[in-house]
Amino acid sequence: MSIWDSLSGRKQDKGPSAFDPTSAQDATSFLSEIAIPDPTQLHPLAGLNQDTLDYISLEDSALDQLPGDRSVLPSRGWSDDLCYGTGTTYLAGLTIGGAWGLAEGLKKTPVSAPPKIRLNGVLNSITRRGPFLGNSAGVVAMVYNGFNSGLGYARGKHDAANSIVAGALSGMVFKSTRGLKPMLISGGIVAGIAGSWAVARKAFL
Repeated sequence: MSIWDSLSGRKQDKGPSAFDPTSAQDATSFLSEIAIPDPTQLHPLAGLNQDTLDYISLEDSALDQLPGDRSVLPSRGWSDDLCYGTGTTYLAGLTIGGAWGLAEGLKKTPVSAPPKIRLNGVLNSITRRGPFLGNSAGVVAMVYNGFNSGLGYARGKHDAANSIVAGALSGMVFKSTRGLKPMLISGGIVAGIAGSWAVARKAFL
């Protein structure tokens, strides 16, 4: 140390000290002090009892108890029938209408047309026929469910007669603005479909 350093109080720089590897901390030294959550508890359905979930199990007391009301799916009343019936009918109509549009598009588009033109024609036919038939079938199913549920509660039971009458009424209401003849034709078609469904349901259940 120089005289000036001793007078000014400056300390002499001793340089970097040697590194001791034994004094270094590894990851476990600080991770052990933190409460790490259990990964299985981070699942959205963790801790839920599946036996108590309403959408998995339905109490027998909540099901519709009218005679003849047993269906493919458990039902708690007209609201469940409305959801199941309308949704299923809409999807069936959409599928049949899409197949109808596919066949129509392939038939109308010339075979010699370029692939893009053929594809465009087929897609136009599918999007025209599919939603039309699906929407029409969904509306008829909604009206049918209303009539069928009303007749069931009025008569105290659900049977094939309710389905046929409800089908005839819903078909006639659907075509009520077209005149008497279209009303009768539509009512007869829907009544036939409803009667076939009632017979098939009775045979398979």
